[in-house]
Amino acid sequence: MDENTVALVTGGSRGIGAAIALRLAEDGFDVAITYVNGEDAAAAVVGKVEALGRHAIAVRADAADPAAAALAVERTLQRFGRLDALVNNAGVGVIGPLDGLELADVDRVLAVNVRASFLAAQAAAGRMGPGGRIVNIGSCMAQRVPGPGGTLYAMSKSAMIGLTKALARELGGRGITANVVHPGPVDTDMNPADGPYAGPQAEMTALGRFAAAPEVAAVVSFLAGPEAAYVTGAEFAVDGGHAA
Repeated sequence: MDENTVALVTGGSRGIGAAIALRLAEDGFDVAITYVNGEDAAAAVVGKVEALGRHAIAVRADAADPAAAALAVERTLQRFGRLDALVNNAGVGVIGPLDGLELADVDRVLAVNVRASFLAAQAAAGRMGPGGRIVNIGSCMAQRVPGPGGTLYAMSKSAMIGLTKALARELGGRGITANVVHPGPVDTDMNPADGPYAGPQAEMTALGRFAAAPEVAAVVSFLAGPEAAYVTGAEFAVDGGHAA
């Protein structure tokens, strides 16, 4: 891998995003991450990346803001001079009965989970050369919705499939790939493996457990790297058999 290879990970200050940023750094990327709140957590990720011998920056950018994507891409380019991989990880989840969802819920989920991913891909693709990589983070609920309450979230993550396949077709001629990773239940501070709702989630997987965030990050890093040059428009379930 080129020693100056650069990745941008949205929502990279904690959870899956932080694990992705660290794995990319381990695999030779300099890394830019975005965050909304938690400046200290973002700074901690930057410090861990730098401890691995790579360079990193944290950019405060709310994915709900239409201008955030272009800002994050531009800040990455200003710092590193190039952008080789985009990981659209930032997302929000609103789970609840269909008749209890407000318009504000719909607008925010679609703005963060769908519009922001599109705008980031649009901004990044315009600055990538051959070998560029776009990895979108979907959800196991885009492939199988195991119960009620997930309509809005599942809809937003299902959009990642269409976005990914269309990007693959549109950008393939330029040597840029696009793929989507569907995590299952993952042990993070937002959804801990020992939390009150963890048991039923684990039981829905074939392996009977939550993933550790680095297990998802490993697949993302592969797709962002040179060995995945002939992989595009594909879906990767890292879900413990949730969709089996």
